[in-house]
Amino acid sequence: MKPPIPIVVSAGLALASTYVPCHAADTRPLQPNAPRTVIVAEADMPPVIRAGLLQSTLIALPADEKVANVFAGDTVDWVFDGGHVASRFISVKPRVANVSTDIHIVSDHGNEYTLQLHEISSEPDGHFDSKVFLVPGDQAARDRLAQLPVFVPLAELDKARQEITAAKTAQAAERKAEETKVEQYRSQYPGSLHFDYTWDKAKGNALGLEEIWRDDKFTYLRGRFQETPALYEVKDKKGSLINFDFNAGLYTVPKQLDNGYLAIGKQRVDFHRTGEGN
Repeated sequence: MKPPIPIVVSAGLALASTYVPCHAADTRPLQPNAPRTVIVAEADMPPVIRAGLLQSTLIALPADEKVANVFAGDTVDWVFDGGHVASRFISVKPRVANVSTDIHIVSDHGNEYTLQLHEISSEPDGHFDSKVFLVPGDQAARDRLAQLPVFVPLAELDKARQEITAAKTAQAAERKAEETKVEQYRSQYPGSLHFDYTWDKAKGNALGLEEIWRDDKFTYLRGRFQETPALYEVKDKKGSLINFDFNAGLYTVPKQLDNGYLAIGKQRVDFHRTGEGN
């Protein structure tokens, strides 16, 4: 038997390029068997796969596995093809009659499947295996199916690296845009502040009111209040309590007020927006 030769180094399988004319064989037509399941256990003899001359036999790993690497003893008289992307399938085809070889498949989960391939065109029974499903016979191998792959095909690794690089680039661009937006807001914000309110300063001082201003969205009132005054908005000469946040002497009203007043008991200070600018 020839020493095993690795024929897979990444996602797909290398197709043997050397052509050897087939030997004369029985001209009886070959017939495919129905798909069958083969159990592969480390302690057992490698299962025999019946292959037909110039006929493809598809070998399928369990659904959770992909082919990571393949080694074969004869890569001249046999063609091995795993496609151009990593998958659970490998196709084998004998080019010569009456040849045999072993094949050793390593999955991305680290499971190993050893099979014996045999070309059967000269045998009385001309049925060959058209499709073979492999099942691990050892409990350790079955347990590995539930774990993450230990081998990643090169094509998938490159794709993952590209996706990570693209994600980092997009994240950096988003962060830069946000920082630019914040800096622009900080630079422009002072220009959006308007101190265009008037009130009776004496009454304001008595109540503790120090300043009133607004930006494009909010109205602010700041003071040193011994007791927090109630805040009213005046519309159509009628006052109504409004929603606001109060923290450490600062009222934040989620709207622009034109007219209003602060009141504690009988103390009251009215304020009005003049619209005269900053």
